[in-house]
Amino acid sequence: MNTVLKSLVATALLLSPCAAFAQGAPEGRLAQLYAARPPAGSAFVRVLNPGSAVLKAGIGNGADQNVGPATRATRYAIVEGGKPFSVRVAGKARTQPAVAAGSFTTLVLDPGAAAKPFNVLEDGGGSSDALKAEIRFYNLAANCTQGKLAMADKGAVVFPAVAAGRSAARGINPVKARLVAGCGGKDSPALELPALQPGDHYSLFLTGAANAPVLQGQLSGTDAVGR
Repeated sequence: MNTVLKSLVATALLLSPCAAFAQGAPEGRLAQLYAARPPAGSAFVRVLNPGSAVLKAGIGNGADQNVGPATRATRYAIVEGGKPFSVRVAGKARTQPAVAAGSFTTLVLDPGAAAKPFNVLEDGGGSSDALKAEIRFYNLAANCTQGKLAMADKGAVVFPAVAAGRSAARGINPVKARLVAGCGGKDSPALELPALQPGDHYSLFLTGAANAPVLQGQLSGTDAVGR
């Protein structure tokens, strides 16, 4: 198979029609089958820091984790759905309003003031196809009203327009690909998508600014049950 044909096949596999909003569960199919289950009525919450300064963040009884340029988001913590829960950022605790049982939620810090209320993003409603991986794209770049994610080298568009401070997700076949993101005509440096497994959930963060976009990726994970 020649190089051009291989590229076309990979693009077709990546962009198979399965657009959705992400569910957030990180393990592959076998890990999900044998892993300990969280209590009934649990919800899953993480903190995301799009800023340039590293901060420590923790949720409920979970350990504090560094979030910032190297690792944008904490693992999803397990909290009790329908009840307020505590969040710690840079050593300061706050009470966060309840989220629904069974939901996945990302709390986005304001990079200009960590004490400001979170931008609350629901990560629910994802693909139920266990043979696919899922990617979720967050537009967190400054002054970027519409963020785009596409295959590198002027390839197919994955997400044409994600509003500022929002996210979108879709199921994909686990194939290798190089992606770029940006605003208007300015694209980020290319990011190599890792070799994802069926059932994996991978987050893609567009940060920086509209005139200097940066694309980063991170495999989603949850705290162990009982932490």
